[in-house]
Amino acid sequence: MLAPSPSTPIARPRAGSASSFGMLTTFPPTACGIATFSAALCSGLETLGAEVGIVRVADGLRTNDPRVVAELAERTSRSPIDAVNALNAFDVAIIQHEYGIYGGADGEELIDVVAALDTPPVVVAHTVLLEPTTHQRQVLEAVAHHAGTVVVMTESARERITERFDVDPAKVVLVPHGAALGAPQSRVAKSVPTAPLLVTWGLLGPGKGVEWVLDALALLGDVDPAPHYLIAGRTHPKVVADHGEQYRDMLVARSRALGLGAAVSFDPTYRDLAGLAELTGRASVVVLPYDSVDQVTSGVLVDAVAAGCPVIATAFPHAVELLASGAGLVVPRRDPEALAVALRRALTEPGLLGAMAAEARRLAPDLSWGAVARRYLSLGSELRARREMAAR
Repeated sequence: MLAPSPSTPIARPRAGSASSFGMLTTFPPTACGIATFSAALCSGLETLGAEVGIVRVADGLRTNDPRVVAELAERTSRSPIDAVNALNAFDVAIIQHEYGIYGGADGEELIDVVAALDTPPVVVAHTVLLEPTTHQRQVLEAVAHHAGTVVVMTESARERITERFDVDPAKVVLVPHGAALGAPQSRVAKSVPTAPLLVTWGLLGPGKGVEWVLDALALLGDVDPAPHYLIAGRTHPKVVADHGEQYRDMLVARSRALGLGAAVSFDPTYRDLAGLAELTGRASVVVLPYDSVDQVTSGVLVDAVAAGCPVIATAFPHAVELLASGAGLVVPRRDPEALAVALRRALTEPGLLGAMAAEARRLAPDLSWGAVARRYLSLGSELRARREMAAR
């Protein structure tokens, strides 16, 4: 069990009415969804007047961001203690939980860090598995046991964590994933553009499901005007480290074998928020063909809906939930024929894209990072008040 060390003084954030937050997470320049999520949440909290400090999960990349107050490195005796000390300097600790980002089997090194905190932790559960291994279950349950609050981002995740894990339901709070984009893009919904643009973006790797979209496009040769499919995003760094560019190379070869030619393009360019706004502004449909049954949260999905962009997605939990009111179409996983039917409807059925875009715009305000940050600020105030009452 770790214990805070008095030998490592950490400057306490300035006093104020808003709670201060220490966040344990991956963080830019790390390229991953949780790093992007954390950077956006950090900015949202700061906009509301909160002090935020980052304890960054070390990955060999350097950062000069002044908000990074410490790093947590795997398999080191001193680093976890420094991380605990840094987080204890804040009113509330926000712990981003994902199995693959902390040391030990299934990220088990996080357990001792959370257990050693004096400041109340909010654990954000990014993945709640439908069928976890025994050890994966034990890790999440142990982390949640030491949390003051456990945040999930969808109703599906709340049901899983309360029904399939030994986690106190009273601790579990639903706060949606924020949207990385601002106000929804204005769209002309009168008709499909001359060259309909289908877009899949995000880090590439097996399970992304892009191959099923390629197979579906091969079934749409009679659609006029013909759609163009843009696959935007780098290959996931961990995939590159283990398998190189095998997945991307397979997609390129599959596209050629299907005779898709210039109808498909790959763009590995990293896009900042402005770049993503421009991309979704041009897209006719965002396609999310994921293979997973465990994806209870998807930042790309939220960004697309918040940008007012119609979505066609496979039936992963977050898509089923968020698109239920009509902002998109949901199809079975790994089913090119079903994808082709949905794409054909979107591109040829009068008024359908406009109706989906209108519903996406209706949903957008509750998905903004401003709205989400206010929820975290409220959670921080509640935990802060609870702690002060217990100290009396």
